[in-house]
Parts: sequence; C-alpha cells; structure tokens
Amino acid sequence: MKPDYEKEALRYHAEGRPGKIEIRATKPHSTQYDFSLAYSPGVAAPALAIRQDPAAAYRYTAKGNLVAVISNGTAVLGLGDIGPLAGKPVMEGKSMLFKALADLDSFDIEIDAKEPDRFVEAVKAIAPTFGGINLEDIKAPECFEIETRLRDELDIPVMHDDQHGTAIISGAALINGLEIAGKRPDRVRIVINGAGAAAIASAHLFLSLGIRSENMVLCDSKGVVSTRRTDLNPVKRRFATDRPISTLAEALDGADLFLGVSAAGVLTPAMVRTMAPDPLVLALANPTPEIGYEEAMASRPDIIFATGRSDYPNQVNNVLGFPYIFRGAMDVRARTINTEMKLAAARALARLAKEPVPESVLEAYGLDSLRFGREYLLPKPLDPRLLAAVATAVARAAVESGVARRTIDDWEAYAASLDKRTLRNRI
Repeated sequence: MKPDYEKEALRYHAEGRPGKIEIRATKPHSTQYDFSLAYSPGVAAPALAIRQDPAAAYRYTAKGNLVAVISNGTAVLGLGDIGPLAGKPVMEGKSMLFKALADLDSFDIEIDAKEPDRFVEAVKAIAPTFGGINLEDIKAPECFEIETRLRDELDIPVMHDDQHGTAIISGAALINGLEIAGKRPDRVRIVINGAGAAAIASAHLFLSLGIRSENMVLCDSKGVVSTRRTDLNPVKRRFATDRPISTLAEALDGADLFLGVSAAGVLTPAMVRTMAPDPLVLALANPTPEIGYEEAMASRPDIIFATGRSDYPNQVNNVLGFPYIFRGAMDVRARTINTEMKLAAARALARLAKEPVPESVLEAYGLDSLRFGREYLLPKPLDPRLLAAVATAVARAAVESGVARRTIDDWEAYAASLDKRTLRNRI
C-alpha cells in the first residue's frame, strides 16, 4: 500500500465518528409516550406475541432486515490470519456494503474462536437476533465444517461468502465466457488452481452448471490433485483426477478454462498459449493475479480474460453477489441458501451483462460505451439494476425450490420495490 493511500485510508476510518457504521432509531422517540411504547410497558405486547408465535419476530422486530457479518479473522483477504480484532475494519466495511447496496442492516461480529466447535456454538447462541448470517474470512479447511454445521443446525440463510460469492460470480463469467467462445459446458476442460474455500465452492458450482467432473482438474501448491497422491484431505479427494499428469502446465495443455484462486505469477504466457482456442482465463489472486493483464493479453489474441481487480476489464468481484443474494433470501424468509439460489444469482448476473448499459453506469466509470463481449462479461459493481435483477432471481428460486416461508404474489412489484430501495440508498 502506498504511503499516501495508507494515510488517506486511516484518515477515512478515523475522522468524525470512528469506524464506518452506526445504529439509528427507526420509531418516534421524542416524548414520554413514545418511550412507553418503545420500552416499558408497551414492549411487553410484541414480546408476548413473539413468545406465542416466533414468526411474529419478523413483524415486530428488525430481525427480517438484519444480517450478521461474522468472522474470526483467520483468513482475511490479502492479510492472512490477523485475528478477530484486526479484522473488524474489514467486517465493518462488509456491513456498510450490505446497507449501501441492498438496504440490509448489518452488525459485524468478531469471534475469538479458531476451533470449529467453539465458533459454531457462539454463532448458534446469537442466531435468534438475525435474519441471515454472512460468514467471512475464515480459513480452510475449518470453514467447510463451520458453514455445513451452521446451515444444518439453523433455519436462516447462512453463507460463507469467500466460498460461494467467488463461485457465483465466477459461474456468471463462465456462462458468458463460454457463450462468447461458442463452447458447451459439458464439452470443455477446466483447470482450477488453488484448493481453498473459493476453489472448492467454484468446483461444486461449475458441476451444477454442466461441467463434467472428468473434465475438471484441481491443482494445489504441490501440483495436480491426483488419485495417486496420499496427502489429500476428504475435500480435495472428491476432485482428484486419475489422468497421468502432475503439474499445472501439463493440466493446462488443451484446457478451455483456467480459474486461479491461488497466488501471484503462477500462470505464464507459455502456459496460456498451450490452452484451447478462445481460452477463458479467470486470474483472481489479489492484489496481484496469477498472470498480469498486460502479459495475458499479449500471450494470444483470442484470450477472454478476467481478474479480481477494478482497474482492468471483467472484474470478478463478490460485491456483485452477496448483498443481493441475502436481500432476496431474507425477503422470502428462506431457511437456507441452496444450490438453486446460487445458480439463479449466477444466471441473473450473466443475463444482466447482455442488457444495454445505463448512462449512469457509463458516467460512473468514465466510459463512452459498454457492450457484452470479451471485455464486458459481467455487470459493473455500481450498476443500480443489480439489486432488482439478482435479489428477485434468488427470491424466486427460494420459493420454487421450497425453502421459502413466505411467497411473493407480484414479482414485478417486488422488483420495482427493490429499485426504490436502490434509489433511496443513493440519495
């Protein structure tokens, strides 16, 4: 981080009220009567109503619009295991994005617990407060157990964004990249470099999008995840290949897609040149991708290239997903976030990239035009249409897959209400 930028970031977080979020009252509170309704004795009425019918909490409290951002700080993006307190600015930032982009209120909660048992018990104990839980920056492999247990044991949406957010946005890029290249999912060969949370979740989602398991190769820091290796944990073993290859370079020969969620500089121009025609390369290591933009574009003229960075075309950014996924899931009081909802989010993003881009988006990015193609696979993060497009798709998928406790009769009216939320948040 450059010294001037670091100084500005510290100033930004410290000036005025420290931090990035606050709590405000939503009901009148200027008279003694207001206080008697808000607290004693009036508060007894909703408390007893909820005791009789727990679902009434969604009517009388903020539960239905309240999401928790929960972390132990063991795998903070770009910073590693910095602990729960040092991770608090990151979680506050996530909470701010929930509010700014999806009008969801959010508490950041940092838990001093690395062991899955302690972490899970702590989250379960506070879960009644919330309508949804966003797990964040928890290292692998513990994150897999933690998310699975919480999803199984709670009846509200739980999602580890480092896993599924990356998978969903990468899935949208996969859908559109293959369409541009004129390729079918069931016929392409894929290499995923990295075997952490995002890589494993992406592999699962790609299978749901039609990729064949025998056409997928996973690589980690020791090379190809192969059935010949004896050092694999159960998560990696699920994706082990029996192909006679051992290195990333060998895996990439003839491959149609490279997904990198690993480390800077591991992908060379020579490797890219061995890939199939019109290769899709998603180099998502941050802040420095597996191969630089200039190197990648110079490696061959037919490449379709994306990174996790905002200063190049085709940014694969989790902010395209998590605010809107939780908005849709919580609006229908979904019990979970299932595969159907994740696929709906990916497909909604892919569709939105094909629609004419509003003038406001072009102005925000200083562009004259944007059109679906090799340099515009995904919507821009500041596109105001994201909320209605993604949240509506997720909510509908929750209803149709049977995990919603509330239905929506008029989907067009629901989408319009989301557009109003977007406009309100931008005033």
